[in-house]
Amino acid sequence: MAKATELPTAKDLMKQIALREAEKASAARRAETAAETEKRALLEKLSKPSGVSDAERMKRVTAIIQRAANNNMTEVFIGRFPNTLISDQGRAINQQEAGWEKTLTGLPKELHEFWQQHLKARGYRLKCQIVDFPGGMPGDVGITLSWG
Repeated sequence: MAKATELPTAKDLMKQIALREAEKASAARRAETAAETEKRALLEKLSKPSGVSDAERMKRVTAIIQRAANNNMTEVFIGRFPNTLISDQGRAINQQEAGWEKTLTGLPKELHEFWQQHLKARGYRLKCQIVDFPGGMPGDVGITLSWG
């Protein structure tokens, strides 16, 4: 005859629940630490020169624009970056103040300079705007290239 499973005590059940909750909290802390490490690495990368030549960047942007135009699009979202790469954390961009581009640093500044030197005269527009507002404050910045 099979032995009946013993019913655990209420105290034992509470211990099991506490252990599972502690494990979930520990996993969440590990994930948060990994995300912070990844974010710091991205900021480090974006704050330095990309090393991409203007010729290579022109080749890339031409392919992106042509693909978008073939799909009847008149703009492409270039990318999103943290407002910590902006010297005023995005205030001038949010207000669309004259000279906002002077607040750019790192790769965003490099992209703006490329647009200024190679794309603006060809009729392309570059728009930088705050794309989220965590806690009501300017957050990440998005860059969009448009034509038409």
